[in-house]
Amino acid sequence: MDLAADLGCSHISTNLESLAHHSVRYPHYTLRAAGPRRELLARMRDRGVQISLGEGLTIGPGRHVGDRFDDLAIFAELGVPRINTVSFEPDPGRTIDQLGLLVDRAAEFGMQTTLEPCPTLTVPDLHTALTVIEQVARPGLRLLVDTMHVCRSGATPADLARLGPDAVGYIQLSDVPLVAPHADYMEEALLGRLVPGRGELPLLELLSVLPDDVVVGLEIPSGAHERPDLRRRLTEGIAAARDLLRRAPGPSITGHTEGSTG
Repeated sequence: MDLAADLGCSHISTNLESLAHHSVRYPHYTLRAAGPRRELLARMRDRGVQISLGEGLTIGPGRHVGDRFDDLAIFAELGVPRINTVSFEPDPGRTIDQLGLLVDRAAEFGMQTTLEPCPTLTVPDLHTALTVIEQVARPGLRLLVDTMHVCRSGATPADLARLGPDAVGYIQLSDVPLVAPHADYMEEALLGRLVPGRGELPLLELLSVLPDDVVVGLEIPSGAHERPDLRRRLTEGIAAARDLLRRAPGPSITGHTEGSTG
């Protein structure tokens, strides 16, 4: 959060606890305890930074989203305006049912919900995500456009240009080669993303057709997590993102970077 403020960003995104993955070595943290939440809220007030997206509320087999409703209350306490979800649940019908419950409960806390399509998961692409959103049929549910996932799943700027004006609720910006260089997609997504402009995605074209009233966040995790590397990478990423946003006639510059960025 302090690093985001130092680099001129007004927002972060965050999970409620550090990501548990064998290849990711982020320092442990938790916001489920009252003390860390009070400290974070104080720092946010001091530094003028807000949380724009609450992460980690996934849908999965053998789990009920009702077990995560306490997490929604924590995000609401932190002033989070929207949460994001993906589905690991192999049953599409159960995904829709669970997503509807999550959207309804989030709305009770005044929060929107975004659905993020991701190759290899239950909602793998733009078409499926739009179908699920239509079937859930809740006004508080919108699409999260992660540029890596959307492009790798086959969507084009022309596809996004055909979306309705209120379809997209959030944008996560990163770059990668068009063809995956890694056999493990999720490993690349967690550790191998590139600073905008260093890959092959049509980022300028994408930003030109996406709405100009949503937050644009950086999603550029890599394998380097030492603090000097993190500062340099974020500095480069923010500069590249702002350059793209200046050149695109679509979204305006929001000064946002995400807590998951590495």
